Amino acid sequence: MKKQNVLNLIKYHVEKNENSFRNEAINIARYFDSIGDEQLAEYIMGLIAESNMYTPQSSDFESEFLKQIDTRIMDPLNLPSEISEDVKGIINAVNHNVGINKFLFEGLPGSGKTEAAKHVARLLDRTLFCVDFDNLIDSKLGQTNKNISLVFNEINMIPHANKVVVLFDEIDVIALDRINSNDVREMGRVTSTILRELDRLTDLNKEIVIIATTNLFSNFDKALIRRFDAVINFNRYSKEDLIEVAEFYFSSFVKNFKNVSKDIRLFRKILTVAQELPYPGELKNIIKTSLAFSDVNLEHDYLKRLYNNLIGELEKTDINQLYEMGFTVREIEKLKGESKSSVSRKLSKEEEQNE
Repeated sequence: MKKQNVLNLIKYHVEKNENSFRNEAINIARYFDSIGDEQLAEYIMGLIAESNMYTPQSSDFESEFLKQIDTRIMDPLNLPSEISEDVKGIINAVNHNVGINKFLFEGLPGSGKTEAAKHVARLLDRTLFCVDFDNLIDSKLGQTNKNISLVFNEINMIPHANKVVVLFDEIDVIALDRINSNDVREMGRVTSTILRELDRLTDLNKEIVIIATTNLFSNFDKALIRRFDAVINFNRYSKEDLIEVAEFYFSSFVKNFKNVSKDIRLFRKILTVAQELPYPGELKNIIKTSLAFSDVNLEHDYLKRLYNNLIGELEKTDINQLYEMGFTVREIEKLKGESKSSVSRKLSKEEEQNE
C-alpha cells in the first residue's frame, strides 16, 4: 500500500465520493490480502459490508482503460457445432466455480471470436468490459508498460468480480513473442508485465472471467498461452457451415430491399460453386454490399454482384462455362440477363460445334 492510497481515502471522504472511497478501500484490502494479511483484509471488507455506504454495481464502475460493452441486443451467434460446444463448456466451467476462468479465443479475422465473448458474458449474466487499447498503447518509452499495470489495477478494483467478464480483444497488439527476433525490446517487456499481472490477478481475484482474442496465434508468446485455462480454436468452419451462415445473413438483409427477388436456390448455388468462402465477418459484408449496390430495376442484379465477389468476373464467363459449373438454363438467364430461349440456343450451338 502506498501513501497515495491513504490520501485518496481522505480526499474521497471529504468530497463525499462514496463510490471512489469504496473502490479505494477494496484496493487496500486486496493489497493486504496479497501480502498474506488476510485477517486485516477481511476486517476492512467487513467494515465496508456493514456500513450504509452505497454499494455500486459492476455497471457503475468507471475506468480509464476499460469500456463497458452492451450485450443486451446482439445478433444470433452462428457458430459450427464444435465451437458452440466449446462455448457451452466455458459456461459450465465458470459455473462450476473451480478456478477455470481465463480463456483464449484464436482464429482468423471474422471468425466470430469477439461476438462469442459477448455471448459468453450474456449467458453468464455478467457485465462485459473491454480493454481500450487506443488509450493503453503509448508512444512514450515505458508508458505502455505502466499502463498495463494500471489496467490490471483497475480490473482488481471492479466491484462484484463474480459478475464481470473482461475482454482483451486482439491482445496480440500488445502480447508478442518475447523470443521473436523481430520483436522490439519494449513490447517484450510489455508481454512480461502481462504475464506477471495475470499471475497476480489469479492470486487476488479468482472469480473474474478473462477472455482474450488473437488473430496471430502462431506468433503468440508460449508462456502467455499457458496462463490461459483453455484455448478455443475458431478456425473450424466447414464450407457447409459457411453456407448456412450466409443464408442466415441473406434472409436477414434481403427483407429490407424492395424489388429484389429472394432466390435462395441460386444464392446457395453460387456459394456452393465458389472454390473458397471467406469467414463470417467478410461474408456478411459481401452479402450486404451485393444487395446494397444492386440496381433497383434489376431484381437479380445482387446475384451477379455476389458471383463477381465470390467466384470471378461474370462478364468474362461464357454461358457454356456456367452450364458446365452446374447452373441451369433458368439460372444462367438470371445471371446473364439473357432470355431463356437465347441461352438455350447458344448452348445448343455449342453442343453442335463439339459433335
